[in-house]
Amino acid sequence: MIYIILTILYIQLTHFVADFIMQTHEMSINKSTNVYWLNRHILSYGKTMFMFSIPFLLIVTMFGGVWAHLSVDIIAYIFINMTLHWVTDYFTSQQIKKYFDIDDFHNGFVIIGLDQLTHTTCLIVTYFLMFL
Repeated sequence: MIYIILTILYIQLTHFVADFIMQTHEMSINKSTNVYWLNRHILSYGKTMFMFSIPFLLIVTMFGGVWAHLSVDIIAYIFINMTLHWVTDYFTSQQIKKYFDIDDFHNGFVIIGLDQLTHTTCLIVTYFLMFL
């Protein structure tokens, strides 16, 4: 049970770094109107997820896990979640921009909260479907 809790916390940490820290200013302000910047954000997100998966793979391998099989599954997990992240951001970023453009920050942040709830749900559900 503790393994699952720690894994979910690690997934959330990875998501935070990938979605907020690694997202540049240009990505955040332009992804709502320009697919190029949305794609750049998603590629950065995926690269960060991959980098965070390496320590996880090394730990699993040290305790008798099979690197090749698990690494393919993790790559699939990352690509599935990159796709889900792209779809979510495509719609939510447009709505957030509409609210922020009219200084309706409350509703803009409601959409940001929905965006993050959707990302977290996708990450956890795909984890459970693929690995448990």
